[in-house]
Amino acid sequence: MFVIVGMIFVFGSIAVGYTMHGGNLMVLMQISEFIIIGGAGLGALVVANPPHVVKEIFHEILALLKPAPFRREEYQELLNVLYQLFYTARRDGLIGIEDHIEDPENSDLFKQFPAFQSHHVAVGFLSDTLKVLLTGAVEDHHLQEILDLDIEQHHEERMEIPHAVATIADAMPGFGIVAAVLGVIITMGKIGGEPAVIGESVAAALVGTFVGVLLAYGVVGPIAKSIENRIKAENAYMLCIRTAILSFARGDSPLTSVEFARRSIHPEERPSFDEVEEMTRAPKAA
Repeated sequence: MFVIVGMIFVFGSIAVGYTMHGGNLMVLMQISEFIIIGGAGLGALVVANPPHVVKEIFHEILALLKPAPFRREEYQELLNVLYQLFYTARRDGLIGIEDHIEDPENSDLFKQFPAFQSHHVAVGFLSDTLKVLLTGAVEDHHLQEILDLDIEQHHEERMEIPHAVATIADAMPGFGIVAAVLGVIITMGKIGGEPAVIGESVAAALVGTFVGVLLAYGVVGPIAKSIENRIKAENAYMLCIRTAILSFARGDSPLTSVEFARRSIHPEERPSFDEVEEMTRAPKAA
């Protein structure tokens, strides 16, 4: 939603300022310039990146139109599912959560938390790590290395998406110059004609430079940064799970493990201690 609002401000302020100076908006509607710049940018994107990255780029751009996936409510649900798992494991032993981590998609426990279950990467990360604990064949410092390696690799792979978009943003002014040069070439063929015709041709050529710079700094660049921020939020979500697992693995109580995880959450999204305490009363009573 904020992406749409920001784009309205970008294009609205430019259009209003341009018309206040007496500019004609129809002069900027040079479809051929948009085709040259947009087509060249899309082609460069396809050439420079593997198919799965190109696919994820469009998926992430569409995701920007949706609310942020890692808000306070999602973190509260995450802490709840972590506590439920840890409490069950402490009460019944790790064997008590085996069915849940072996088949998380059909787990009755995970189905109680649809927001968490929809984050397939997080579910797999938690389930696979608890499977390692279930085997009992890993020490604490080795477990930390495993978790850090997993998160690092996932984050590095995800960051390919904003890096690819940022590269295209950097190239947009260059494609704008290409469009402008092509327009100048066309204009040179009209030398000797009516001054008004030549002026229109020069204006059309300059629109290419304008569009390239506008797309670079007003559209594609901000989109790349917005995607990067969403990926960083996803990484913070994974780190929260990591903190809870490491705490539980070294023998801390379920409540302490969840509290460690809560403290690792950014203050803006962090549930309060009272909320977590209220959330953890039901399993104790049961």
